Amino acid sequence: MRFKDKVCLVTGGGSGIGRAACERFAAEGGKVAIVDVNDANGAETAAAIAKDGGEAIYIHCDIGEAAAVQAAVQQTVDKWQKIDVIVNDAAMMTFKPIVDLDEDDWDKVMRVNMRSVFLFCKHGVPHMPPGSAIVNISSVHAHETTRNVVPYASSKGAMESFTRGFSEEAADLKIRINCVAPGAVNTPMLWNNPNVKSGAEKVEGAIGEPEDIAAAICFLAADEARFITGTTLVVDGGRLDIL
Repeated sequence: MRFKDKVCLVTGGGSGIGRAACERFAAEGGKVAIVDVNDANGAETAAAIAKDGGEAIYIHCDIGEAAAVQAAVQQTVDKWQKIDVIVNDAAMMTFKPIVDLDEDDWDKVMRVNMRSVFLFCKHGVPHMPPGSAIVNISSVHAHETTRNVVPYASSKGAMESFTRGFSEEAADLKIRINCVAPGAVNTPMLWNNPNVKSGAEKVEGAIGEPEDIAAAICFLAADEARFITGTTLVVDGGRLDIL
């Protein structure tokens, strides 16, 4: 029970990797704040955790909006008085060449994928006691990518740079921050990718399950990883080696 009495906030917690992380935290004794914009998915995840005897709340949140993030953090703190773990998982992609991409679409990707990370760190850290941890969900696209997903790849590269830099500041507070970079994972985000559907992006090698990524997230969030900070753990079944 690595997370007994610990409060774990997960963005994008209603589905995919985020849901798997929420369920893993709860199964290991954590109290889980499920942050999402999809009310049906968020409520379903909370209900599933409660059915299994866990403790969770669902919080609707536009994660790119500062006031909404502050409210989500405050709702969590009002419920449980602290936050021990933050997982920044929520993300989106676009599928157009840069020359055809609307400026608003570029801004939206950065808002969801990167601004949200900044906001949850800025507003969440003051409520995190020493020994807490932040885990950001990056991607192998930060290291090797394909055409038509440049905004997504750029946001994940920025996330890893943010993590390295902020780890220096967070160390003064005895808070760790790391990234997990998944490869191909069996989620709707993978199979709904137009590049995958068209064959422009080949899904070669192993395809992981959300639970595989959740295991890595929980390892980095747990006390056993107390000597790990400012780094990226690639969890891709070897896919990066063949890209």
